[in-house]
This record gives sequence, structure tokens and C-alpha cells, in this order.
Amino acid sequence: MGTLEALFLGLVQGLTEFLPVSSSGHLEIGQHLLGVDDQGGLTFDIVVHVATVLATITIFRKEILALIIGFFKKLNPDTNMPLWRRLNDAQRYVILIVISMIPVGVVGLCFKDSVEEIFAASIKVVGVCLLITSVLLALTYFFKSNPDTEKREISPLHAFIIGLAQACAVLPGLSRSGSTIATGLLLGNKRENVAQFSFLMVIPPILGEALLDFKHIVAPSAEYLAEHGTAAQIPTLALLVGFVAAFVSGCVACKWMISLIKKCKLIYFAIYCFIVGVICITVL
Repeated sequence: MGTLEALFLGLVQGLTEFLPVSSSGHLEIGQHLLGVDDQGGLTFDIVVHVATVLATITIFRKEILALIIGFFKKLNPDTNMPLWRRLNDAQRYVILIVISMIPVGVVGLCFKDSVEEIFAASIKVVGVCLLITSVLLALTYFFKSNPDTEKREISPLHAFIIGLAQACAVLPGLSRSGSTIATGLLLGNKRENVAQFSFLMVIPPILGEALLDFKHIVAPSAEYLAEHGTAAQIPTLALLVGFVAAFVSGCVACKWMISLIKKCKLIYFAIYCFIVGVICITVL
């Protein structure tokens, strides 16, 4: 992988991580179109995913700091109140994020290899999953919730269901942000709440997966080397360029996506995913 390819793929990752069009699917399409060898690809994937996580932290730095500070505050001293209500907003929010991590944690730790083997990334699989993403996004347009009945905050049950949507998005082409945001909206939650929760809930799983994969890079097994190659097969400059491109484009896309959700513009992404999905199935 050269510097120009890394720049292009980094931009693709940064933009599509937050836009509801599937970053993994578009990376697969980009690599296919560029004819980029997959050797060393996991190293590049880790680098650009960490870059988009840092982009999320940058955009939501105030909210994250408030959550950290609020989490360590004392509970409401009124013991007559239910425990959930004795917690402050920050403590409840962190618990909701932990709840949302349960499904993807189970899938990642117990079924990741099986899922990757059964649904090996291919252009046809990406195309089918993009069509599913298109349907999910279209549903949010045709089944709009009433602003007067939208829930003030995400409930623990809804956090778990949104987490299930995130777990399903391990398939290439099934958008994580698209799946989680669409699920949250269809459950009747406020758009701005769903957008922020969708972006924040992914931080721990991506960092956790990066740490698990990083051990293979530091001390690779024979099977890993045969499948992914070595980090040395990607020049350091290419990794750096990919990281910067993913971070900068991720910051832009994150802000853009929040604005688009508030303006109910997801139907355009549904149309885009449908068109690209059909092209992947019939042309590529």
C-alpha cells in the first residue's frame, strides 16, 4: 500500500465511519477498486479506526469530560428513591453505554472468528449488507416519530437493543452508525440523543478490539502472518498519512452527521446505499 492509496482509504474511513454508509464496506470497495493487496491490512485498519475514535473524542470532548467528572460524584442521599433515579445523568449515561457494549462484547469475544469466516468480506456480501442498511435508513423516513412523544432519555432496554444493532454491524456493508441511529430513532428516541449516544457508545468497543488485534501485530502467530502479513509491509509514512486523513475527515463527518440527523436527511443516504449496493452485486 502506497501513500496515495493510504490517503484515499484514510479519507474513506474517516467519512464513512460517521456517515451511515458503512466504513468497513467502503474500505473493502476502495481496496477492490485500487487493487490494494490485503497483506498488512489489519494494521492499517487498526490505525484508521483509532484515528476515528480520536476524532469522536475531539468532537465530544466537553461531553466526555462532563461524563467523567459526573460519574464520580456521590449518589442522591434520598434512599427512598429508586437506585436508578439516585444516580445523576452522567452515571446513568455511562451505565447505558456499558449496557450497549454487552451484545458487541459477546459477539467480538465469542463469535468474531466464526462470523468473519462465514461472512468473509467480499463485494457481493458488502452489496447485500448495503441494501439492508438502505432499508433501515428508509424506515426512519417513512416511520417518523412524533416530536411530542419522543422519549427524553434513552432507557436501559433501548440501550441494549441499540447495542444489538451495533453487534449486527460487524458484517461488512452493514453500517454501524446507520444501524444504531436508525434503531434508536425507530424506538422513539430524540434525534440528537441518538446521534450522540451512537458515536460515544462505539469508543470502548473499537479501542478494545484494537488492543486485542494489536497483540497479533506485536507477537504474530504463524496463522496471523499467513493471513495478514506484517506491519512492515505497510510503510510508516503510509500509516501516518492514513491516520491523519481518517482523523481530519472523521472530525468533519462527525459534525456533519449530527447536523444531518437533526434535519432528517437520512433518506438520501438510504438512496446512496441502495445504488452502491446494487452496483456491488451486479457490476463489481
